[in-house]
Amino acid sequence: MKIGFLGPRGSFSHQVAQQAFPSAKLQSYENITEVIKAFEQGLVDFSVVPVENSIEGSVHETLDYLFHQADIHAVVEVVQSIKQQLLATDRKKPIKKVFSHPQAIAQGKKFINQYYPSVKIEMTASTAYAARFVAEHPDKNYAAIAPHSSALEYGLEVIAKDIQEMEDNYTRFWILGKKQVELPLKKVEAKASLALTLPDNLPGALYKALSTFAWRGINLTKIESRPLKTALGEYFFIVDIANSHPGLLSFAYQELDSLGIKYKVLGDYDVYLISENEEG
Repeated sequence: MKIGFLGPRGSFSHQVAQQAFPSAKLQSYENITEVIKAFEQGLVDFSVVPVENSIEGSVHETLDYLFHQADIHAVVEVVQSIKQQLLATDRKKPIKKVFSHPQAIAQGKKFINQYYPSVKIEMTASTAYAARFVAEHPDKNYAAIAPHSSALEYGLEVIAKDIQEMEDNYTRFWILGKKQVELPLKKVEAKASLALTLPDNLPGALYKALSTFAWRGINLTKIESRPLKTALGEYFFIVDIANSHPGLLSFAYQELDSLGIKYKVLGDYDVYLISENEEG
């Protein structure tokens, strides 16, 4: 079995891939789009992609690609605790530039502004790329915001520990595939995710769409609008659903059809949790 993930080794996606598929062959890709395309092209059996962070919100590259360009489903979700470290080749040298993924930078920005207010910040495709880049330039005054596994992977020192702004920092990862799979992790719930497209000629369309779930007692855990990329003011809606009663959910889908509300199932999946003592 071959698993694609957002690399390089030492990234949070790499950690999730390792925990979810401990005996599989893991293949890294440079960005989220390439990870998804690897599954589309049959290069991997499953792809691991980040979909939402509790501090920074949704990962739009993932959601937009799945809605606009792909007919792929999330078959598993893994929720991982995210702890960001400030890493460098030598803790004694001054830091002049910090590298990391945009979400990691946002998560650690308060710490950086407080303790390193004059440093320059440069964005990278992933936290692990930042860590590897810093390791490859030991003569420079560089640092990276990345997970502890990146320090182990690239021989870096932890300059500051757990610099994320909020203690309860989690990221949801979707595993894209053709069929559901059991993971050696703690299963916590079942969910589904839809992308709703509302008709222009239906008054109260969003209310009616959400009502199909509400009056059946189906709990929605998230709703978010994203641009349709057709015209200003036109949107589709991402809806996450607690799927404890699949039969009721199928009736809700039928009602959406009868109302003329288009929907695309982005995923129907069990949710697993990586606890802190399971992290690499």
